[in-house]
Amino acid sequence: MAHSIAGVIEPTLQAAEIRYSVERPTKDLTAYDLYLRARAVGSSYEREHLTQALDLLDQAIAREPRYGPALAVAATHRVDLENYDWADHRAGEENRRAAVDLAREALRVADDDPGVLGRAAIVLARFGEDIDAALALIDRALVLNPSFAFGWYWSGWLRLFAGQANSAIEHFETSMRLNPGGQRGFHLSGIGCAHFISHRFEDALAALRVSLEAVPSFTPTHRALAACYAHMGRLDEARTTVKRLLALTPIIVPTANPFRDPEHVELFVLGLRLAMDETT
Repeated sequence: MAHSIAGVIEPTLQAAEIRYSVERPTKDLTAYDLYLRARAVGSSYEREHLTQALDLLDQAIAREPRYGPALAVAATHRVDLENYDWADHRAGEENRRAAVDLAREALRVADDDPGVLGRAAIVLARFGEDIDAALALIDRALVLNPSFAFGWYWSGWLRLFAGQANSAIEHFETSMRLNPGGQRGFHLSGIGCAHFISHRFEDALAALRVSLEAVPSFTPTHRALAACYAHMGRLDEARTTVKRLLALTPIIVPTANPFRDPEHVELFVLGLRLAMDETT
């Protein structure tokens, strides 16, 4: 019960930190102000706003290179660019390298901060670094703060990338229980993908469709849904989903895949290829 109460309170306090500047500042108050502005701007998950947030964070880091939270948030915003297929203007691979470098530097200067640990873990895992090391980072974050709703959310994705589908679902559900006011669409996307790699296509379909109602611009969910329909033999719906994806991005099959199990990679890729048939 204490964890549940803390989990509900924590996201509210986090929002208040951004609004009222109660988070511990760096010694450079200008860097701190730039960081707070970036957190406020970047929370909308729109392309223009993410780019603006990254510019603010770059300015903060230039003033205070050892500002761990700013380094970690800058790293995860570069993951956001990748997730929404918005990284082309930052030259794709260059964006990934910058994210990994920022995450590692954040760990070097602030490895006792659960938020830094969690953000660094998701960045390193998303961009193909050592998955066991990333899991160790998120586990440490959750030991430091067992009521860390965002930590459980990131842990869900890490477990998914590692092929631990049932643990991933459990961790996404823990995050939602701790923070019932959070963005369920992203959690349900992860839950749907976990069911998908377990070949529970009906369960995957249910979660992914609800996820898209909440976050219609999240391209990974469209891909998972298209692949799911394809493996179910519902090719018309798969191709319709691909057409909706193409309205958001020209990329159907991403070059970077975070799944570590080759069978899971092949399951997604094969499903997308079946869904692409006669679509492009």
